[in-house]
Amino acid sequence: MLRGKKIAVVVPAFNEADKIARTIRSVPGFVDHVLVIDDASNDATGRIAERSGRRGLEVMTHSRNRGVGAAIATGYRRALALGADATAVMAGDAQMDPADLPHLLAPVLSGDADYAKGNRFAWSDCWRQMPWSRYMGNVALSLLTRIACGHGRLFDTQCGYTVASRAALGAIDPDTMFARYGYPNDLLGRLARAGARVVDVPVRPVYGPGWRSGIRVWTVVYPISFVLVRAFFLRIFARGGRLPAERPPITQGIRRASGSV
Repeated sequence: MLRGKKIAVVVPAFNEADKIARTIRSVPGFVDHVLVIDDASNDATGRIAERSGRRGLEVMTHSRNRGVGAAIATGYRRALALGADATAVMAGDAQMDPADLPHLLAPVLSGDADYAKGNRFAWSDCWRQMPWSRYMGNVALSLLTRIACGHGRLFDTQCGYTVASRAALGAIDPDTMFARYGYPNDLLGRLARAGARVVDVPVRPVYGPGWRSGIRVWTVVYPISFVLVRAFFLRIFARGGRLPAERPPITQGIRRASGSV
């Protein structure tokens, strides 16, 4: 536990046999539940994860590849069932610095935020660490997501290093989350419509040897463009055709969702 709160970490993984053990070992000891979701890998990702023997480890395997968003949703549902007060996401490719996890947890555990999202651009050396193509693509997608979802104060909307409160998970409804690339944009839209408090937290960008990205041009054009357009119009309809200049405070709806899980 941390600050008397139960902490879970969801680790979505697909064909990460060479990195999954290192990722699991890196999770700080205060984490109560490490939930590895093997999204029907073609390699030994699941078997290697199971052999790690880490306290609080659970490995869940999808029978078919369903996408990173679906893997995270599976982890979110399990975290809710386990009674986690805060649930983080750390990718199975060891691309997230475990030293940043306490900083992401802090605003959620203190009650100052419902959802904390890593901001790699706030790291002083980001432009040297992040591949240039990834840097420019993230800047563009982050701008479009801010416009579509209304999180005007967020910058790195595409960063997958996150922490959600139990109330936030209840409000976004993991059962209906977008299944593949585009899930961060869909999730931010859901949080905005629930009135959740979302904050940026500086995190170190990690791009080691052999790093590869699953994002391709067609992945950006569709489905992410579809997710953003849908989020934009859902936000308009939720506000009676008006786009608020400021994000509203947390709503009673998100609290009700928390109690109903």
